[in-house]
Amino acid sequence: MISPPQIFPDIEYRRIGDKSLTLDLYGQPADSPLPVVIWVHGGAWRMGDNKHPPAVPLLTDNGFAVASIRYRFSQEALFPAQIQDCKTAVRWLRAHAHEYNLNPDKIGAWGESAGGHLVALLGLAEDVPAFEDGNYLDQSSQVQAVCDWYGPTDFLQMDSHALDSSPFPHDTADSPESQLVGGRIQENRDKVAAANPITYITGGHPPFLIMHGDQDPLVPFHQSQLLHEALTAAGEEVTFRPVVGAGHGGEGFRTPAVLQQVADFFTTHLRQ
Repeated sequence: MISPPQIFPDIEYRRIGDKSLTLDLYGQPADSPLPVVIWVHGGAWRMGDNKHPPAVPLLTDNGFAVASIRYRFSQEALFPAQIQDCKTAVRWLRAHAHEYNLNPDKIGAWGESAGGHLVALLGLAEDVPAFEDGNYLDQSSQVQAVCDWYGPTDFLQMDSHALDSSPFPHDTADSPESQLVGGRIQENRDKVAAANPITYITGGHPPFLIMHGDQDPLVPFHQSQLLHEALTAAGEEVTFRPVVGAGHGGEGFRTPAVLQQVADFFTTHLRQ
C-alpha cells in the first residue's frame, strides 16, 4: 500500500506588499527528481481554495509531485494578475527544483473552471511580456503539458451558447468575466481578447487534454469546443474528451475513468 504523500504546506512563492501567495507541495520520496503538476483551483477568479486538490493522491501515487497554488482574486487585482501569479509559481518551482527533488524540465498544469482558463494561458501565452511579472525572471514559465477542465476561453460567446439552465448571464457588469477584466465584457473587447487563451495560439505549444461536461450550466461546453478547434487548426497536439451528462465539475469528473485519463495524459507527456 502506498504511503500518504509528504506535504510541504503554505510555501510562499511570491509576496506583493503585505500579500503572501503560497503553494502546497505534495510528493512521495524518490531517488530521482519528480515531474511536477501545478493544480490551479476554480472559483470564478474571485473565490476558491487550493486545499485538497483532486490531483492528490492520483498523481503522487503515480510518481509525480503536485504544487497546488493560490493566486490573487479579481476583487484584489484585475487580469492579468492571475496569470502573472501562475507564471511566477512555475518559475519558483524551477528555481527551487533541486531543493524539493523536482524535475525542472517536466512541469505540467491542470486546472478546473477559472483554473482551467489559467492553465490554458500557461500553455499558450508563452512569451507575453505583460504576463511575465514577479520573481525568478531568469527562469522559464513554460509548461510541458496542460489539462484544462471546463475552462472559459472566449467570454464574448458565452451567453450565446449558454444552456437554458444557466444561473446568470455573462455579459452583465457583475459577471465573473466582467469583474475579471474590470468592466462589462462587451465594452472591453481588447481586454477580453487579452484574456482569451486562443489569442496566443501560434504553434509549437505543449500537448493539451481538454475535458468538459456537455451539460455544464456555468461555462458553456462550446467554450472548450472553440479551444479544441483552434488548436486542431494550428496543428497542435490536443485531445478533447466530452464528459457526457456531466455539469460544471462534480461527481462526473471524479470517476475512476475520467481521473485515469488525466493520469495517463501526464504520464505520457511528463514521465515517458
